[in-house]
Amino acid sequence: MDEQPVILPPATAIEPPAPRRPIPWTLIVFIGLVIGNYGGLIVVTGKILVPKLVSHPLGGAASYVGGALIAIGAVIVLSGILRAMRAVEGLWRAPFFPPLSWLIQFPVNLVQWAFVNQWRAIDADTPPRPPGKERERFDPAILVIMVVCAVSLTLQEYIGDRGMYNHWFPVTGNDRYYELKSFAWWAGWRVLGYLIIPILVVLILPGQRLRDYHISPREFFKKLPIYAVLFLLILPAVIAASGTKSFQHTYPFYKWANRSTFDLVAWECMYAAQFLSLEFFFRGFMLQGLRSRMGSNAIFVMIVPYCMIHYGKPLPETMGAIGAGLILGTLAMRTRSIWGGVLIHIAVAVTMDVLALRVCPSGGRPCGW
Repeated sequence: MDEQPVILPPATAIEPPAPRRPIPWTLIVFIGLVIGNYGGLIVVTGKILVPKLVSHPLGGAASYVGGALIAIGAVIVLSGILRAMRAVEGLWRAPFFPPLSWLIQFPVNLVQWAFVNQWRAIDADTPPRPPGKERERFDPAILVIMVVCAVSLTLQEYIGDRGMYNHWFPVTGNDRYYELKSFAWWAGWRVLGYLIIPILVVLILPGQRLRDYHISPREFFKKLPIYAVLFLLILPAVIAASGTKSFQHTYPFYKWANRSTFDLVAWECMYAAQFLSLEFFFRGFMLQGLRSRMGSNAIFVMIVPYCMIHYGKPLPETMGAIGAGLILGTLAMRTRSIWGGVLIHIAVAVTMDVLALRVCPSGGRPCGW
């Protein structure tokens, strides 16, 4: 009797487990900065802060606890940056020995990763010049854009200054909001010079489209974690500066911001409007206008006038504007969006004003007295 062959059921394919998604480097750096900033607050205040706004004095231990948290946060931030740098092929080799070579290679690779690689990507994303025009040097669009920039900045300096408002509209009687009106004049000229005039120029220039001038928020939302990390990087310097006399004498610009909620809200709205206009002018109008000819080099042209508009502010802030211009300009060209710079500027400005208001006098006296 013939035996029937045994038919085995088909083997069930065993799918390999799905690879675990690595934690984003921005989240790692964000966590590290939160821990580090919390440690810095403990060092500054001498208290450990817990939910419900309760605080417990630590006495002499505050510096040790805060210092330990700062160190932990720094290690976490470093690990997040290294993870991001390892993703760039051939950039990071982690030569931990000898230590001297590591100390030299890390900052060099960090600059290459954060700036040089981004500038190369900007250049790669910039359309080439039309055939037959590669060697042409003169570009009427650049002439128009740079002349408009010079004229706009000059008008703001000489006519949009609050001193000009005081000259043309001297105070009469007891005008409670005279200073606020002078800041409305100042902010209005910033909106005119940084936003309205450049928009009109873009609309008039042939071959230019306003939507190309970094006004789309699409890529900004994709890069939002990076801007949160930038804000936390800036925050310790802002907190440290808030205790200096020059900072308290300078901020808030509107010295009656401590008088009422209306004064504070009205001032911050004006402040925010001029920051939005400023970002469009420097990170939209200038960068996109110069991009076709200069590529990423447009960033270096932009930071010169951007630094100069900070003259008259405390020296550390003016020097910091150079680095801020490089970072925000690079991000604006990479994302083709100004909204990250708008968010950073408004968040930092409001934080600085709030910190300055803590030491403003009461009893109907303005800040700075």
